[in-house]
Amino acid sequence: MRRAVFFLVYDPDGLVGEHVTHHLRALRPHADEIAIVSNSALTTESRVALEAVADSVWERENTGFDVGAYRDILERHGDRIADFDEIVLMNYTFYGPIGSYDELFARMDGSDADFWGVTDHAEVRPHPYTGTGVMPRHIQSHWIAVRRRMATSDAWREYWSTMPVIDSYEASIIQHESRFTGWFEERGFRSETAFPASDYGAQHPVFDVPTQMIDAGLPIVKRRLFFHDPLYHDSLAVMPRDVEDRMRSAGYPMELVYRDMARTSKPRDLATNLATLEIMPDVDTGDADVSGLRIGVLAHLYYDDMLDEILAQAANLPAGWTLIATTDTDEKRARLEAALEAAGRTGDEVRVVGSNRGRDVSAFLLGCRDVLLSDRFDLVVKLHSKRSPQNGAGPAAHFKAHLFENLLGSPGYVRNLLRLFEARPGLGMVFPPMIHSGFPTMGRGWFANREPAAELAARLGIRVPIDDRSPLAAYGSMFIARPAALRLLLDADFAWEDFPTEQGYEDGGLPHTLERLFGYAALGAGFEVRNVMTTRNAAVSYMRLEYKLDAMSHGVPGWPLEQIAWVQAHVRGSHGIAGIKRAIADASPGTARALLVPLRAARVARRGARRVLGR
Repeated sequence: MRRAVFFLVYDPDGLVGEHVTHHLRALRPHADEIAIVSNSALTTESRVALEAVADSVWERENTGFDVGAYRDILERHGDRIADFDEIVLMNYTFYGPIGSYDELFARMDGSDADFWGVTDHAEVRPHPYTGTGVMPRHIQSHWIAVRRRMATSDAWREYWSTMPVIDSYEASIIQHESRFTGWFEERGFRSETAFPASDYGAQHPVFDVPTQMIDAGLPIVKRRLFFHDPLYHDSLAVMPRDVEDRMRSAGYPMELVYRDMARTSKPRDLATNLATLEIMPDVDTGDADVSGLRIGVLAHLYYDDMLDEILAQAANLPAGWTLIATTDTDEKRARLEAALEAAGRTGDEVRVVGSNRGRDVSAFLLGCRDVLLSDRFDLVVKLHSKRSPQNGAGPAAHFKAHLFENLLGSPGYVRNLLRLFEARPGLGMVFPPMIHSGFPTMGRGWFANREPAAELAARLGIRVPIDDRSPLAAYGSMFIARPAALRLLLDADFAWEDFPTEQGYEDGGLPHTLERLFGYAALGAGFEVRNVMTTRNAAVSYMRLEYKLDAMSHGVPGWPLEQIAWVQAHVRGSHGIAGIKRAIADASPGTARALLVPLRAARVARRGARRVLGR
């Protein structure tokens, strides 16, 4: 079958990820022509990458969304459309192939349908975008193949020439995606879906039961699955981590996904969906040798009497690590050097970095900048002499233990942690999860730092979406990282005077802002970020979180998404259904409409179960 693929890409920064070129290379054996249309200006690098795998690359303004792009590229090809047995309208919103495309094309080449798609969406009542009527069953627009009889028909020309102006995502759904299938079927053309929703018992199976579809041979995975609202996934028990496991088993290079998602997704949404918390035992469970890693421990010791504690933690690293300590006075340096000599340490270094302006953050980024920009270490462990006397004895001790234990808990644990970096070349940084016992971080982890962080990220070229409520951050500013993952911060024009003195050290200032941006900087540089935790700390943390969530949910009606919206509506004083709907939209943008139908279905099923059980 002679086939042309018209492939849409869009990125506001003009970047095209390697997952796109990977997909197009796999598509090449099945396509005689691949024509790229970009709804944004491309960087030179991205254009060159696309030209290497496509026959043509055309850039246009982002007018008309995907519908406008398809209409215009069809018009550009004109009568040449008749040269192909089949044309495929396709976009960048999925990863593939999971396995290969061979079986899919072989099967669909044998179909006598006039047009076909990979997946479809079942009928929805009422229409989720209008609130009335029906959204009909339709082939989803990420992949629609059209045979010559239909592509050269008067109906085809009429459909595109009479297309209304598309000025929103909703208009694209209403006027094109949900309309296309029925419009052509009414005119006598026959459709077919390779993996129809009717086989899976779900209205939107590619999104709601993706593992079942992959197990059945589906060769694509929607990108949005990984960055969509975790509350939606929770309500329908969608497990993107299971999808990742299947993609890895099929040989899909998941580093392409992580590089794509790092730049385009809210970090906490992605971390939740892909369950990027690594819980590791104290016993060394691996075979790979990590003793050859060059590791630098960069520790700010304002409290120089904590050196022994820092050394005891660092001793869990494989032998050969180097300490570079920073402090604020010559007197402390002398005491630290004497203590290191007494401990038999050689090759370490103690630096005086000023008057403690910016504390450990400035000491790390400015006082150790030369070290971080060199090729001296494969990994750096950022520590500091944390006492937090302002937080009270109990919370302060817990916070310090939370950081030290989850980074350097034991020799076996540390070796397991270091193997993460060996096994995942794209892993840039690890740090403990958000502290939540003894500190009111949950739901407000930004405190007064969100706006300053967004402004600073924009200035530094960190193009990562900012989390809404709490950042995915190295709370306490201790972590283990590849130096390259810090490059966006090291290239900044910070000076000592930018950092506050002790009197000005507060939320909203540069140190607290940077504390929340370390992970974002790593993501912005294209690296993965993961949380790490010991089994003991995970047990304690999980049980406390479960208890707190259970207590907060008690007496609050509905499912978690609805409970959160109910609470938010009452916090704002916006009661009633309208207020709750507004809160759902605010707490979970883009999810409210999509979730209403499955939640209604779930409630009906739940009521039926109660009747059966006599409740």
